[in-house]
Amino acid sequence: MADKVYPMTEAGKAKLQEELETLKTVKRPEVINRIKVARGFGDLSENSEYEAAKDEQSTLETRIVTVENMLRYAQIIDANAVAADEVSLGKSVSFVEDGDDEEETYEIVGAAEADAFNGKISNESPIAEGLIGHKVGDVVSIQTPGGDMTVKITKVQG
Repeated sequence: MADKVYPMTEAGKAKLQEELETLKTVKRPEVINRIKVARGFGDLSENSEYEAAKDEQSTLETRIVTVENMLRYAQIIDANAVAADEVSLGKSVSFVEDGDDEEETYEIVGAAEADAFNGKISNESPIAEGLIGHKVGDVVSIQTPGGDMTVKITKVQG
């Protein structure tokens, strides 16, 4: 079975590399130190500080492996490889939902970079999947978990 590819922008890859460096050089030593300190509290079978530090270490090591895997199989997307007015990963798209006057704008990024609170949606999300490949002026029907929505693409920026 082939390993999963993680499409992302160059900025997204840089952010993951920065996170990995922080996890390895700052967070990991902090957790190791907490484990050492907690061991000094005595009986490990009833030592909640030790258990909490070991749980944190497990979570941290899992995240390190996940980020390393995403970086290893990163596929950098070049938004300039598609038409300027076509929605694709790495571009911002603005649209107006049918029956609504308010324009919404999102940047379509790889799943590893997604941050909906900051306007970055995953290329795997229903909205992005419905928009990718369409152009400015297109009216698109998108199936979402909350029901179907119809939007008109007003702007695409790369």
